[in-house]
Amino acid sequence: MKTERAPRNPALAARLGSLLGNISYEVMPFKRTEDEVVAHVPLDIPVTITVTEAKGISATIDLAERLAAHGYHVNPHLPARQIGSEAELVDIVNRMLANGIDRAFIVAGDAKEPAGDYDSALKLIQALDHMGRPLSDIGVSGYPEGHAHISDADLDTALRTKTPYAARIVTQMCFDATTIARWADATAQRGITVPVIVGLPGPVSRQKLVRIAGGIGLGQSARFLQKQQGLLRKFLTPGGFTPDGLLRKLAALPTASAGNIQGLRIFTFNEIAGTEEWRRNLAASLPGALGEPCPPAQRVSAQ
Repeated sequence: MKTERAPRNPALAARLGSLLGNISYEVMPFKRTEDEVVAHVPLDIPVTITVTEAKGISATIDLAERLAAHGYHVNPHLPARQIGSEAELVDIVNRMLANGIDRAFIVAGDAKEPAGDYDSALKLIQALDHMGRPLSDIGVSGYPEGHAHISDADLDTALRTKTPYAARIVTQMCFDATTIARWADATAQRGITVPVIVGLPGPVSRQKLVRIAGGIGLGQSARFLQKQQGLLRKFLTPGGFTPDGLLRKLAALPTASAGNIQGLRIFTFNEIAGTEEWRRNLAASLPGALGEPCPPAQRVSAQ
């Protein structure tokens, strides 16, 4: 897989190395995901697992349990609108804790109608708080480009109310480094100092995107493809999309260093082998030992 040459600027190389050293992969709970992760992903890279409407939360927790048994630091998505009751939430949490999993990425979810009382990420987080905060590490979403159905004011309010419970903010996919960095700086200036983890698309083919969309359910597929229009447009350019340029632009911006951007979450689209090859090649292109995995205490924030 083609990777750009190492930057000549030592500061840029150091920044890239820092971001690559605090990286996690997001995967989808498909049939071969476990085998692909075990075959290609080092144990010191945390793995986040999404939820699909077609398979439900149970498939995500099942995969989280199996990957945890292999020794991975796993971080399942918990979509609030797909959890039907407090009893279901308690069962999910108990399954996680029984397998040594105390981290989760909490989102509202795309379900049109909530299955129970949890119609937002905040309500689910508050329910966990009332349970005594059984999960020690919670991630929440950030939206550098805003949200199609939520006002900026409401997004800001939601972020302010969620971050006191959160260990990190993970940004939704964005293809403009300046927009990401400015959003992170503005967030910090508003007094929100929770680490920002940048959601970055990994290398993936158009064919892979189509196969993924076909495997996650009809309604969710339509929303998935709608969300990935920016990525699909990138494939129309000569040579297609690779994440190198976006990552280097982000690392080069002075605001990225001044703000609270501290790591990367790579959306693999289950192109797991290719994503790990990309990471290794880019890390190897950096001078010295830059880009090597961070020790466990630092890795946590990228999950």
